[in-house]
Amino acid sequence: MMVSLTSSTKISLLSTNTNGYPPLKFSFQVGKKNTFRKCNSFGFRSPKKQSWSCSASEQPQPLNSPQQNEKRQPKFKKKQTKHADKDKGVDPVGFLTKHGISHKAFAFFLRERYKALKDLRDEIFNRYLNLKELASGYELLGMQRNAQHRVDFLEWAPGARYCAIVGDFNGWSPKENCAREGHFGHDDYGYWFIILEDKLREGEEPDEFYFQQYNYVDDYDKGDSGVTVEEMFKKANDEYWEPGEDRFIKSRYEAVAKLYEQIFGPNGPQTEEELEEIADPETRYKAWKAQHRDDPPSNLPSTHVIDTGMKEYDVFNIIDDPVWLEKFRAKSPPIAYWLETRKGRKAWLKKYMPGIPHGSKYRVYFNTPTGPLERVPAWATYVVPDADGKQAFAIHWEPPPESKYKWKHKHPPKPKSLRIYECHVGISGHDPKVASFDDFIQKVLPHIKEAGYNAIQLIGLVEHKDYFTVGYRVTNFYAVSSRYGTPEDFKRLVDLAHGLGLLVFLDIVHSYAAADEMVGLSLFDGSNDCYFHSGKRGNHKFWGTRMFNYADQDVLHFLLSNLNWWVEEYQVDGFHFHSLGSMMYTHNGFATFTGDLEEYCNQYVDKDALLYLILANDILHALHPNIITIAEDATLYPGLCELTSQGGLGFDYFVNLSAPEMWSSFLENTPDHEWSMSKIVNTLVGSQQNTEKMLLYAENHNQSISGGQSFAEVLFGDTIGCSSVTEESLLRGSSLHKMIRLITFTIGGSAYLNFMGNEFGHPKRVEFPMASNNYSYALANRQWDLLSKEGVHSQLFTFDKDMMHLDEVEGILSKGSGGRSNIHHINDPTMVIAYIRGPFLFVFNFHPTNSYHSYSVGVEEAGEYHIILNTDEKKYGGQGSFEHDQYVRRTINRRVDGLHTCLEVFLPSRTAQICLPDSTT
Repeated sequence: MMVSLTSSTKISLLSTNTNGYPPLKFSFQVGKKNTFRKCNSFGFRSPKKQSWSCSASEQPQPLNSPQQNEKRQPKFKKKQTKHADKDKGVDPVGFLTKHGISHKAFAFFLRERYKALKDLRDEIFNRYLNLKELASGYELLGMQRNAQHRVDFLEWAPGARYCAIVGDFNGWSPKENCAREGHFGHDDYGYWFIILEDKLREGEEPDEFYFQQYNYVDDYDKGDSGVTVEEMFKKANDEYWEPGEDRFIKSRYEAVAKLYEQIFGPNGPQTEEELEEIADPETRYKAWKAQHRDDPPSNLPSTHVIDTGMKEYDVFNIIDDPVWLEKFRAKSPPIAYWLETRKGRKAWLKKYMPGIPHGSKYRVYFNTPTGPLERVPAWATYVVPDADGKQAFAIHWEPPPESKYKWKHKHPPKPKSLRIYECHVGISGHDPKVASFDDFIQKVLPHIKEAGYNAIQLIGLVEHKDYFTVGYRVTNFYAVSSRYGTPEDFKRLVDLAHGLGLLVFLDIVHSYAAADEMVGLSLFDGSNDCYFHSGKRGNHKFWGTRMFNYADQDVLHFLLSNLNWWVEEYQVDGFHFHSLGSMMYTHNGFATFTGDLEEYCNQYVDKDALLYLILANDILHALHPNIITIAEDATLYPGLCELTSQGGLGFDYFVNLSAPEMWSSFLENTPDHEWSMSKIVNTLVGSQQNTEKMLLYAENHNQSISGGQSFAEVLFGDTIGCSSVTEESLLRGSSLHKMIRLITFTIGGSAYLNFMGNEFGHPKRVEFPMASNNYSYALANRQWDLLSKEGVHSQLFTFDKDMMHLDEVEGILSKGSGGRSNIHHINDPTMVIAYIRGPFLFVFNFHPTNSYHSYSVGVEEAGEYHIILNTDEKKYGGQGSFEHDQYVRRTINRRVDGLHTCLEVFLPSRTAQICLPDSTT
């Protein structure tokens, strides 16, 4: 029979599987982009997972979409503009107004960027139900267990012509589990869909009903009640359906065949030529009524077509039995009966073997215009390199429920200030080897808790090919690095950290990706513009990495879903966004910045990257209100931590990268007596906006990884433990180590970061195994045994621990006006700095030789002051110069530093102290 299809014609088809029943329902809108939407047995999308659709046809509008808001307006009200609700409270240049910044070009850029953001949101809503669906791609892509005894695989590869899953489970055959262009399993957006059927065990028969489900994951020991489908139908007939109302159909074609037989008879036409002209609806209806006029009474409702007289015949307006209709409406859907057909894991194990067993190695195989390719799937959640490290395999991670990690602890509350302990799991062990998650849990987590930090930040955790890159050249964005353990091991680490009250942050690298093709995303489907820009723009000018195309919705789908994945799957509490400058500018941040706002809105700024960061912060904070995002940007892009509704990028904190560079320069290149106090203050605080959102650190892993030395290595050299070491060199190194950390910790901002081991002056730098050191692990570890020995390292750790404890008890980092201290005394000749933060007075004497017995500094509050922390104490490795009565000082009624009263303090050389008024002690 010929059927004429117009642009409004819809066709629904049920695909078949090897057992003869339809696992998927495909819906196509002819004349528009083809689409498919995954359904469960009943044709409804699962409530537990967001559906994914790549349809260009009419989609349900998101709850916050402007189209729905417009439709809800009463007719008598004036129609609002398209973005009226979304624009409420939005000022694209709001933070410029707040800070009194006047720059026409930058203000115009912000307005244009906001318009582009609105357009981007509209495009997203045409394809995705809402922003949550945009950021939940991991629920459908990659390998997904389906209730109908199968695993579904979905991958984006628009440049491929053929797709297959190859692995040890199918003999690495590209013909076993495949899909090809132009057939079901491939859509217009470049997404490939492959079904991996579970295998019936020998002697077992396939399920008779295609809606049979198995509770494969949850409650693995339940659900095997022994209720058969036939018993379920009988129970439903007895308790739910009216007699004659239900008749289950063994074949999905039976209803169509019966209808055909009713219309044309048992020997109806089989070809279009045999088909005679079909009578009009009125004639067919009257003939049907005449045929059934002598039928016996039925429990089924009687329906009749109503002739209103306005038309000859109205085939759409019918009248039904009101008694039956009311009874039908009063019934609830018979879901309870259907649920009884679900079998538990025991039944599944008895009947099926997994089509792709847990632990199987696999890759995705593509046939492309340039030839066949094998790739590690982009959405793979566990990836293991082979023996020689040149290749990698995805591992199907589907452990039995009894082996899956069960979460025990909740997220710790969001603190007012952050004391972050930055870690690398691989070098966290004492032995020269790659440490594991278990090693980290046993040794490092208790140390972090004892040290007084309230958050850990993990670097190098996402899967990467080369260990020496520290994890910054990511190859597999959804996979925990297999070097340290399994996904379940990492979940245990996060959970135990939460149990200790520690937040867990992940150092995320979305600013670039590894250029490796076999294990990474580069040339993933054989084309140069799948995930990345093509040509020069798609390659980092200096690092040899690939640059994402943030203008592509599928790339946004991948990256935004990746952020949400780490929160949902592994319960992380925040992200440190690495090297934003490399993504926000086409010159990758390698340019001279003078501070002129023109540099932040010229032709070198990648607006698409900025829109991605805005979306990332909006989505993360909407889905997870307690999430914390940190921006690492050496260019200090204006508005990093401003609200996105006010023209900002929406981060919670930004990193002041100038501080460690300044300290490193002073220690390595400047004599002690030439240190500039003004430069120290200006670098640590400067004229930054949102000072309360600044994250400061004295040193982190960057200096040592880049070929430099740790501060302790510079200060102490190789003298520690040697008989030739002098007391003077030890005192200098210990004093500066403590003072640098104390002023960096307390002068401004409400967040502080320290890299693993630096708190006790780790004597060696970090050096990962590479060709230049003959792949040695000698410097890829931490010397934790130093803490058990008396000496400078245990003394430095005691000081750092007391410094952290002071913030935990007194909340120093959350004090001050806007996170900023009142820095009222900066004296370069005497090398003294003094500032007030909250009720605390901080005084630093950086002079290498001069001590001051009665140094006057201004204070705001008169009275008696007590020293609550003194770097010169012997337990901290100091000289113990202070007498008992010098720990208490009374103010003098004399105007100093612009304040009405002052305090005369004892300041030995290279020491610092924190004083607190008696009224607050």
